Order: sequence, then structure tokens, then C-alpha cells
Amino acid sequence: MIKNLKRSLSIGLLIFITTILQIYWSVGQFSQRISSGNPDASFFDDAYLMSLFTTVFLIFLFLLLYLIQNIYLKFTSQFVLLISTWFFWNYTVFVDRESSWSTYTFKEELFYTVSVSILPILVLSIPTLFALNYILKNRESK
Repeated sequence: MIKNLKRSLSIGLLIFITTILQIYWSVGQFSQRISSGNPDASFFDDAYLMSLFTTVFLIFLFLLLYLIQNIYLKFTSQFVLLISTWFFWNYTVFVDRESSWSTYTFKEELFYTVSVSILPILVLSIPTLFALNYILKNRESK
């Protein structure tokens, strides 16, 4: 039980830190803009809550995905899940802090979000997934 708790906490810390880093790297330029949903919320508050929700959500899913025996299917599923979650948060921040104050179309919102997200998501997701699988594999063998 303690081994599973340590594994979950290690995975959670990894996901939490990389999610905050990814949000700041991708859409940090909007940190000084006012949120249209909650004008009193700071960018850090939003990034913190997004990272917290992502951590809780992805811990359970990654632990379930670890049961998949095919390593390529498992890694691909983890990769798609992680990048889609991060992209969703980047899109949410962009819409909340920039697009809602202007006249962007849905297509322009997606294009902009992809353009600012692609490098940070790729650079952070690959090492995150390798570390995640190392944690899961390392904890399993002990």
C-alpha cells in the first residue's frame, strides 16, 4: 500500500510540475491579462488549479494505462492523453485571457493555440512520459 502511495505521489509531483512549466512556457505571455471568467483570479491561481486537476485526473488514467501490456500502445495512449490535456488547458487560457476580449474565430483560436503550444508540449511531454514509465517500472520491480 505504501509502495503504491509513493508511486502515485511521485507521478503526481511529476505531472504537477511539468504541467505548470508547460502552461507558463506556452501561454505565460497572457499572465498580465485579466481573466474574462474571474477578473480577480491571477494567472498563477489558474495555472495552479489547472495543474492540480490535471494531476488528479492523469494519475488515475496513467495507472490504468500501465496495465496495458503492449508498450507501444501504452506509450502512445499516454502521449495522446497528456498532449491533449495540456493543449486543452492552453486553449482555455488563451480563450479566457485573450480571445474573449477580441474577435477571434474558432479556427484562429485553435491555430494560435497550436502555434504557441507545439514546442513546449513536445519538449516537456517526451521526458515526462519517459520519467513516468521509469517511475512505474522502477516501483514495480522493488
